[in-house]
Amino acid sequence: MDRTILGYIKTVYYPILAACGIPANTLTIVVLTRGRCGLSKCISRYLLAMAVADLIVLIVNIILPQIKDMHFPASILDYTPVCSLIFLLSVDAIDCSVWLTVAFTIDRFVAICLRKLRDKYCKESIAAMVVTLVCVLTFLLNIGFYFIFEPAETIDNQQMFCIIKSAFYTSPLWVAYYWLRTILTPFTPFVLISLLNTLTIRHIIRATRVRRELLGSGNGGSLNDQETANRRKSIVLLLTISGSFILLWVVNLFYKIFVILTDGRLFPGDYTNPLTILGEAGFMLQSLNSCTNTVIYAVAQKKFRAEIAMLIKSPFILTKILINQNLLKRSLEI
Repeated sequence: MDRTILGYIKTVYYPILAACGIPANTLTIVVLTRGRCGLSKCISRYLLAMAVADLIVLIVNIILPQIKDMHFPASILDYTPVCSLIFLLSVDAIDCSVWLTVAFTIDRFVAICLRKLRDKYCKESIAAMVVTLVCVLTFLLNIGFYFIFEPAETIDNQQMFCIIKSAFYTSPLWVAYYWLRTILTPFTPFVLISLLNTLTIRHIIRATRVRRELLGSGNGGSLNDQETANRRKSIVLLLTISGSFILLWVVNLFYKIFVILTDGRLFPGDYTNPLTILGEAGFMLQSLNSCTNTVIYAVAQKKFRAEIAMLIKSPFILTKILINQNLLKRSLEI
């Protein structure tokens, strides 16, 4: 694959991703803020935080570096301190989104499997504290990324553009830092989400089996009660969550491991290099996760879908009312 083909794919892919993801996450934020979609305040806290994080990812990680480089080169965003800050915010927003997903998975695991702990843990105040803690810790962990860059060139005494320091690949300290980051994101979330969802699904299956036996349908009878239907939906939702996250992040995880094991370079710029192509593919799939993350959790709710439909219809309904009022006013004047 040469640079022209890869560049063409990026030129088409990222604007479409931004055009779809930003409205979707914005609508999600509005709906969850209104609090009319039938979700508990605890769940709404996590979903709202995830939607905000995903929106920031799309703005900082897609619009600013990707679309700007393609359509608006040589701007103030190319100053070395500015592009270093953008990269830091980008990495932090991605990690925050991932770990908020983990936090929400833990909350659902406690709510379903640990009934004695549920009343103490699954509360709005705890959710707010967890969200704040995740955001603060991810920022502190990633702050080192601001210092991995150096100016690519100096123009009129201004440090321009960002390139990764060669010491980042050779210094034992930086290599250890990169390994730590790779282990924490996305390897650890892979393990935690998969493990917790597996335990949750096993618990649901066991509870459903016991319920069937208690209701006298353990001998092949059919059971169509609401409780069983809700549990079946929970299994499908959890499988979709873990499957989506793993599929969209697995390529990026392999890329990060290959960079370390093969002494490769992040963003080497050689579009004939398989490692570069792997990295770009991983980044594209990872970015797509910012469009699907909240949707998987929230769109499964009927009331949420109804709220989305109402918000989409509202401008048209309002326009129709204004037009009718204007026509009525003119008819009365005549």
